[in-house]
Amino acid sequence: MSDRANFGSKLGVILATAGSAVGLGNVWRFPYMAGQNGGAAFILVYIGCVMFLGIPCMISEFIIGRHAQANTARAYQKLSNGTAWMLVGFLGVLTGFLITGYYAVVSGWCLQYIFASVVGQLNGDPEYIKGYFQTFSQDPVKPVLWAIVMLLTTHYVISHGVEKGIERASKLLMPTLFILLLVIVAASCMLPGAGKGIEFLLKPDFMKVDKDVFLGALGQSFYSMSIAMGCLCTYASYFSRHTNLTSSAVQIGLIDCLVAILAGLMIFPAAFSVGVDADSGPSLIFITLPNVFNQAFSSISAVGYVISLLFYGLLSLAALTSLISLHEVSTAFFSEELHISRKYGAWIVTVSCIVIGAFCSWSLGQSDSLQFFGKTLFDWFDFITGQIMLPAGGFLTCLFVGWYIPKKLVRDQYTNWGTLRGNFFQVYLFCVRFVCPICILLIFLHQFGVL
Repeated sequence: MSDRANFGSKLGVILATAGSAVGLGNVWRFPYMAGQNGGAAFILVYIGCVMFLGIPCMISEFIIGRHAQANTARAYQKLSNGTAWMLVGFLGVLTGFLITGYYAVVSGWCLQYIFASVVGQLNGDPEYIKGYFQTFSQDPVKPVLWAIVMLLTTHYVISHGVEKGIERASKLLMPTLFILLLVIVAASCMLPGAGKGIEFLLKPDFMKVDKDVFLGALGQSFYSMSIAMGCLCTYASYFSRHTNLTSSAVQIGLIDCLVAILAGLMIFPAAFSVGVDADSGPSLIFITLPNVFNQAFSSISAVGYVISLLFYGLLSLAALTSLISLHEVSTAFFSEELHISRKYGAWIVTVSCIVIGAFCSWSLGQSDSLQFFGKTLFDWFDFITGQIMLPAGGFLTCLFVGWYIPKKLVRDQYTNWGTLRGNFFQVYLFCVRFVCPICILLIFLHQFGVL
């Protein structure tokens, strides 16, 4: 497609794609995973997983997307020659679409906490903070309204196109995210007793590394880097012929690891300074951290107020950058497959995801009609996409690129048609053919208790 939109600059490529990879997976999920799995030891294993699993998988999606110059479903269709492999592309689009719906709900929670920080609703004892989250998340109206705000904001960016919408927003949002992150890290690390939290994150205890730590790091790297959601393949379809796929993937992987480590330095020094357990789990950012900020900055309440506000602003930006990339997967699919304008395609996605998000949010309330086999609709969306569709999509993509696509085509894309040396091509191909599929299979089996 000669008239297909492209990113306007190398910086735009890196920031937009990094925005896809950097999200709540880094700022929320990584810290509590590190806390539950030994801190520094987990980080080192995680970095290894990003290098040998995340980056090769990312390059594979880049190769498919840039070669096909089409949305994710059509990209796999072009390269599969009409065989059953084309279904992997449709799986990626469906995965991204479903995640967009329920991810918007969690993103909306971040906006509510910005509002709560502004009006002083997060000042109180630990039980009050816990009750605040439970009451808000089960409210039938407020979470849905905030989810709609996030989706409409995302829609505004997407409807303005690739260069004027996604790239321009990424150039604004990503630097802002880094600045906020560094400000909070500095404030957290200067607290009394923060050294224990820094040591927890930077001094590895390899005695704590076991099978669960390794598999947990594998799963986190997969989740964090937006693999098999269709985002990377779709964004790569906007890459120019001169974009160095390997260099881009490595830079994005480094940004992903840096943000994750900074998130740990933001959270654990403050947590250790007030004696909060490092393994607080998924409730860390919405229940534990408000109490941490209240206690850590109790001597100067204005500082605690500002840090809390900046933190949830940071979370909202991280959520928005990921939501933009997820939305784009489905927008590109609908606009190209239905032969409609980008704006109409974006509206199909926005309205549909508002409906999905509303039902997911309502399922967290008291309605038994939206609970099935002991899980809420929200939990089912999270479980099916995160534990079944993502591993399946990543596993099949590795097999597709490693064994089905002609090796010459893969090499041409990897080396930009021979203009790059491609020194690590054989290492990349070995990882995609053997290391990545085996690791993803182990993750899948571990999630269901087989390992």
